[in-house]
Parts: sequence; C-alpha cells; structure tokens
Amino acid sequence: MARRFVTLDVFTERRLAGNPLAVVLDAEGLDTAAMQAVAREFNLSETVFVLPPGEARHRARLRIFTPARELPFAGHPTVGAAVLLALEDPARGDARAFGLEEGIGIVPCVVETSGDGTGGRARFRLPVLPEYLGPGPDPAVLAPLLGLEPGDIGTGRHRPSRHGVGPSFTCVPVASVAALDAARPAQAPDSSDGLYLYTPDPVASGRGWRVRMFAPHLGVPEDPATGSAASAFAGVLMEFEALGDGTHDVAIRQGEAMGRPSAIALQLTVESGGLRGVEIGGDAVIVSDGVLHV
Repeated sequence: MARRFVTLDVFTERRLAGNPLAVVLDAEGLDTAAMQAVAREFNLSETVFVLPPGEARHRARLRIFTPARELPFAGHPTVGAAVLLALEDPARGDARAFGLEEGIGIVPCVVETSGDGTGGRARFRLPVLPEYLGPGPDPAVLAPLLGLEPGDIGTGRHRPSRHGVGPSFTCVPVASVAALDAARPAQAPDSSDGLYLYTPDPVASGRGWRVRMFAPHLGVPEDPATGSAASAFAGVLMEFEALGDGTHDVAIRQGEAMGRPSAIALQLTVESGGLRGVEIGGDAVIVSDGVLHV
C-alpha cells in the first residue's frame, strides 16, 4: 500500500541542519512491528506515525519510534509533526492551536506557519512535569565513559542528576564548552537513560546552555536536538538554579559537534517556588515529500 511520508528538519529554520524527522501521514493499518520496521528503514532518531485521534476535538494521535523502540513522548517529533499537520490545513489560517494525543497524554500545541508553506514554528506545553529520579553517578564513574577527567564534571552548583518526562536522562554538567566538545558518545550507566551533557553557553545573551545527548540504547549514538531532554532539563534548572517566581526563558543550543546546529526554546513557569509549567518551542522546515510502499 502506498503511504505518504514527509521529512523535516526540526529545531532549525534551514534545511540540512537541526534534527531530521520522518512523518508517515497515512499510518492506519500499520501494526507495531511494521512501524518499528519502517523506523529502522528511515534510521533517523525518530519517526512519527500519524493516526486518527481518539477524540474528535484533537488533531491527531501520534506514535513515535526510534530505530530501536517506541517512545511515549519526544520533543522534536512533536514540533515537526505539529508544523506539518498545520501546513496540511492551509484553509485554517497561518496560526492555530490543537492537541496531539501521545503516550504521555494530550500535548497542547500552538503553531505559526510560514508564508511560503514550507515550514513554521511550534510550541507545546508538557502535559506532565519533569520527575526527579535521584542523583546521578559519581564523576569518577562518568568521566572515563566520556573520555574526560573527573574535574571536567560539574559547573557551579550543578552535579549529575537524573530526571524524566516519559523518557529518562542522566544529566551531566561539564565545566566548559571545550569539555563538552571533547566528550565521546557513551551509554549512561543506567541503561534506560539517555546521557545529557550540558554547560553554560558563553555567548548567550540571557540564560543559555550548550548541550549534547547520547542514547545508544535507542539506536541513536548522538542526537542533534532533543526536545524531551530539554523538557527534563527544566527539572535540572529547578534543582540547581535560583529561579524565582515568574516566567523564565532558556535558550538551548545542540548539534554543533555533529555539524547540525539546533536551537531549542525552553520556558519554565515558577509559582510559589515550584515548577508549574514547561513549554518547548522551535522551528521546522520540510525537506522532502514521498511515498512509502508498505
């Protein structure tokens, strides 16, 4: 059967940067094994399958697969699919809001499409808040995995910690951009985690961070942009940064080490000293439009 698919580059305004994504628009009739096989064939960090929503008031139901397994939620597939689904409904105007059904719950999205119909910008609000999963491994354990020295682990008050938002991550602060760039991809000591390295961005005008993410257990040695990890990173910031009440905008840069620079906008809402909301935003642009015969 012929099924239409579209590829996009996500968390970037230009093609051949950011994080590539495949979206299969005609996914009805595909079972889990077939979806996993298609994801392995595309061999991108994630492939999205679009299905009719369980409730008519939502735009679509999404299933998200890495080359190795299905995920309940991921950020760059949410942004890319939201932009594409908005572009598929040009009669509804350049800006729209809708819900996407994912394994984590209903993800509310707001999308603004470009005038030429080739891309746009989406932001979504997490239906659940990041969960603190405990302290991370000792720097003496992490450093040799990453090809670094123990003194390269840590920055300011930050120490390794684990956080989750569907997918889970071991979050590792490193002392400098040089150490970040020198790190080699590795599997987190907890085999279910991605390994998320971060350091302050010295050229950011406000709160900014440079990051890398490794997830060999998902078939992704390194990811050029990871919205779910950025979502979990909100928990890191609440743990180690002095964030007062209000809205905090954080700029995250990822993918430079891979030659695919990405820009992720993270927004935290803090009330009465607690995290009350997390939003992720970014751009996406169409790269190709084709037909899959499965």
